[in-house]
Amino acid sequence: MKARKEKKEQATVIGLLGVGLDGDDGHRRITEAEDVVLVGSSAETHERMQETVIKLGEALEQRGKRIRDTSPEELVDLIRDARPQP
Repeated sequence: MKARKEKKEQATVIGLLGVGLDGDDGHRRITEAEDVVLVGSSAETHERMQETVIKLGEALEQRGKRIRDTSPEELVDLIRDARPQP
């Protein structure tokens, strides 16, 4: 009996979901953009998530790509570079 080669499925990015868990002021914060949804968090954290997404978008635009055109590894690197410094 021949052993079949199993195809390894590659992970595909279809979008980002940012969830903030530090909001306790009763506000419901939701930001939607192309391929991105940010929900929850305190005002400060939500603003930081928005800044990160804006910088990420700028970096992707420079590369001529969208979120869904990146590999998971490339996207993680871009997000790390885009995060605002505390």
